[in-house]
Amino acid sequence: MAWYGLALVLVVLDQYTKAMATEAMTYGEQIVVTPFFNWTLLHNTGAAFSFLSDAGGWQNGFFCTVAAAVSAYLVYWLYRTPKSQPWQGLALSLVLGGAIGNLYDRLMLGYVVDFIQVHYQHYYWPAFNIADSAICVGAFILILTSFFSKELSEDPPK
Repeated sequence: MAWYGLALVLVVLDQYTKAMATEAMTYGEQIVVTPFFNWTLLHNTGAAFSFLSDAGGWQNGFFCTVAAAVSAYLVYWLYRTPKSQPWQGLALSLVLGGAIGNLYDRLMLGYVVDFIQVHYQHYYWPAFNIADSAICVGAFILILTSFFSKELSEDPPK
């Protein structure tokens, strides 16, 4: 059950930081923090890396449906994860918290609030948020542990 608590903490942290960014910044404003890192408030109506962001609006319902289905499956998978697999529990809770954080934005706002921007000279990585970071770290842990654990490389529970 602690893994569900971690997912909840991530959702709260994600929503808190998005609210802070929305309140403190003007849309599109870049606040330079370091030579490679900015705060930049953006609204993403698409998926990762703004995929389908200009699709006309239908994509929000689609992404909400996918995120809700994936979140429900992650809740089930996390429930079925043995205590002997803490890395899998951590990874799943990170992905779950991130998915719910972004789903909440889509349901309440119609877009996802992004505010973290990393760049090198004039090459910019798409803006992201805490939820996106949690999803990426969780997915990375799942992939990495699958190389080192026979149990984790098996199919997830059905």
